[in-house]
Amino acid sequence: MAQEQLQQSTLIAPPASANPGPLGLSAFALTTFVLSAANAGLFTGVPIVIGVALFYGGLAQLLAGMWEFKVGNTFGATAFSSYGAFWLAVGASLQLNLIPSDQAFGVFLLGWTIFTALMFVATLRTNAATIALFGFLLLTFVLLTAAKFGGPTERLGGYFGLLTAGIAWYVALAGLLGAMPSALTLPVWPIGDAERSPRS
Repeated sequence: MAQEQLQQSTLIAPPASANPGPLGLSAFALTTFVLSAANAGLFTGVPIVIGVALFYGGLAQLLAGMWEFKVGNTFGATAFSSYGAFWLAVGASLQLNLIPSDQAFGVFLLGWTIFTALMFVATLRTNAATIALFGFLLLTFVLLTAAKFGGPTERLGGYFGLLTAGIAWYVALAGLLGAMPSALTLPVWPIGDAERSPRS
């Protein structure tokens, strides 16, 4: 009897894991969109980003990163977990007034610029959409870092951030459409022998 139950249990396929990529990308995109709109001067009131940074860009993206670890996607896990932590740090720093000066925040952004450069290099064998996403994100960080050290680049960094958010939403929608029956698909243009997106 026990042997029959064991044989039956081995015939049951484990449930398929859902793709956490679109959640992480959407959380990243929306939070980046809100803060970038403020940096671009489209509205005043940067503190409006605090809630979305803590709960959507932060918590939801961090969860997506943990789920990427579970499905074996090292790139997605590293990206989502890291940028989720970034948004949690930004939200907490704004809420608790933990930014002592523009220069101090510039050093913070410089560290993230370096990390984003590493992630950009890691995208180069994936697909054109992911490369574009991290390329524009890297440029956004460069411009915002320069602004905090006194450069006149904050507004331009805001516009590059808006472009980054748009690309992230595009890649998120491509992932959503690819995970469900749909007559519509969006290309991500794989590079070389890449079989699938890293679902960044």
